[in-house]
Amino acid sequence: MAQSNFAVNRRTVLRAALAAGITLPISGALASCAGGGSSGGSGGQSTGKTSASNPFGMPDKSTVDAVIFNGGYGTDYVTFAGKIVEKDHAGSTVKVSPSTQISQQLQPRFVSGNPPDLIDDSGAQSIGVNTIASQLEDLAPVLEANNLEGTKIADTLYPGVKERGMVGDKMLVLNYVMTIYGLWYSASLFEANGWQPPKTWDDLIDLGGKAKSKGKYLFCWGKEAATYYQTLVMDSAIKEGGDEVRLALENLKPGCWSLPAVQGVLKKLEQIVKAGYVKPGGAGTQFTAAQAQWSKDESAILYPSGSWIENEMKSQTKPGFKMTGIPDPTLTASSKMPFEALNAAPGEQFIVPTKAKNPAGGKEVLRTMLSKDSATNFAKTKLAPTIVKGTVPSDGFGSTALQSQIKMLDAAGDKVFNIRFVDLYGTNQDMLVPWNSFLSGQLDAAGLTKALQGITDKVAKDSSVKKVEIK
Repeated sequence: MAQSNFAVNRRTVLRAALAAGITLPISGALASCAGGGSSGGSGGQSTGKTSASNPFGMPDKSTVDAVIFNGGYGTDYVTFAGKIVEKDHAGSTVKVSPSTQISQQLQPRFVSGNPPDLIDDSGAQSIGVNTIASQLEDLAPVLEANNLEGTKIADTLYPGVKERGMVGDKMLVLNYVMTIYGLWYSASLFEANGWQPPKTWDDLIDLGGKAKSKGKYLFCWGKEAATYYQTLVMDSAIKEGGDEVRLALENLKPGCWSLPAVQGVLKKLEQIVKAGYVKPGGAGTQFTAAQAQWSKDESAILYPSGSWIENEMKSQTKPGFKMTGIPDPTLTASSKMPFEALNAAPGEQFIVPTKAKNPAGGKEVLRTMLSKDSATNFAKTKLAPTIVKGTVPSDGFGSTALQSQIKMLDAAGDKVFNIRFVDLYGTNQDMLVPWNSFLSGQLDAAGLTKALQGITDKVAKDSSVKKVEIK
């Protein structure tokens, strides 16, 4: 996962330019990534008449260029909404392009003034919203608009959607999926072996020994998803130390990775790695192949992930595998937040570039995605809730994973938190390197701490990156 010096330098230059609002010429290697097309920009935009059925003024017979992260949820849910837009706006076309390399593909398009109309900036290789904040549309008007059923969108959503999307004083991001983070396991496998789901890190270590006696591993991982374990560590550390830990990480404070709560959890995970409870070879294994070791082969019994995991692995899950989620474990009995506390928030971050050819069209696709038919389609086909309330029945469409998500949300009550800095500053790609080394046993907790702090400090000291104060 290590990058060449050229790739690192190119990304640094691009991000600095984007953050400063500078337009750079592209040539050579940069031009080869631009994806072609004529230069867009606000000067080339056309707008239609605004109305109750067209609140953003999407032009007649226009094309909407959407680049969507092709991860655990796929892209067909955006295509579903796009077909509705095409029907409601005769002669228009919604072009949905899947991507797993958002940053590499789209940074040159931003620099050349030709960004897409709608982007799902998610995944390990996201751009990082804060690096392009000055070039994004305020999406608060989308929440103020009516959905296709004629109801104000803001009145149909779970709490926290607007707040989660705020960058400075503007809502630049619309997070579409209600994502829940935790540990996932097969209830049927646990029942067959008499195992109890772990609530503490000591429980995890004990369970690792029991799994080993059955010829199984506690955990597995894949190279592109090594930082799922970082989320696990941060969740447990925040439960242990409370807002002091959360805010230190979120606001890129010096020494944040050395806080006692963080170190306490890292040392427990280091103990698990050293005990041989983590399946070897993850640094050389594609992440869905690694996840299949858990969901299909059951050679590992637990996996840390977000609630997209069921849909992502639906074609590689063993029959009778009762996929179930639980909150991430606590470190000690004196943790400031209980076991039931949950890392949950709207995720899958959609943005609309200001210099796109058809930003009104991008917003119209979002409006359609937030209407009942599209939101229900997503919940039913992806087995995960969107930010739109009332679209998931009590039986979770027959999904044990979705049923467990609703139970986790109910049990957490107001003990819900989230972590934004990795997405805000696009640090995931860099953090994958030391995490793969740590899980492989090549780097100890001290070395991992040093590496993560170095990445964090670099962003904190970079004056070209606008910082967002999290409270």
